[in-house]
Amino acid sequence: MKQLPPILQIGEVLISSDILTEEFCCDLESCKGQCCIEGDAGAPVTMDEIIEIEEALDACWQDLAASAQAVIDKQGVAYTDKEGDLVTSIVGGKDCVFTYYDDINDFHSGKPIKGCCLCALEKAYRNGKTGFCKPISCALYPIREKRFSDGTVALNYHRWDICRCGREKGKALGLPLYKFLKEPLIRRFGESWYQELCDVADDLHRQGYL
Repeated sequence: MKQLPPILQIGEVLISSDILTEEFCCDLESCKGQCCIEGDAGAPVTMDEIIEIEEALDACWQDLAASAQAVIDKQGVAYTDKEGDLVTSIVGGKDCVFTYYDDINDFHSGKPIKGCCLCALEKAYRNGKTGFCKPISCALYPIREKRFSDGTVALNYHRWDICRCGREKGKALGLPLYKFLKEPLIRRFGESWYQELCDVADDLHRQGYL
């Protein structure tokens, strides 16, 4: 197989080539949604998203833990972290304030998953109570977006140890990361951009790069 360049450009967006080569599929049965409760900061958000979250707050309030409600009452739905980025508020230096725990059925197998960490914002959205699903940074993970001062947008694949099971499941399914994240990529960049991404991937496959 030929060697891919480390960075590709799709439209006006720079992407790391491992977004095309890596295989991935979230395995909630194994990880229980750890990405929402691990780490030392909340999920990156934009000012527009903060406004939408605040508007959706009443719709998901009853699903939030009392400790999370207290944090929101004190500092709001988001704060500026030590790196100067806007992120969702967290409880006890860990859990996102919008997490809650419940049993769900696996999207692929239909098998019940006990005690999974879920997003109250997404629950309210899927129940038709709000038009906002969740921050795009959450929907895109394990792809992370970086914006540069000149307006350039770059997408990188973030390898996290707790997502090992996602890599194993993706490999078993033969599911490339960019296909697993089709819906959030379209939500963020649009249908035509995503189609261009797929066309580039198909062309690279024909040339022996993938």
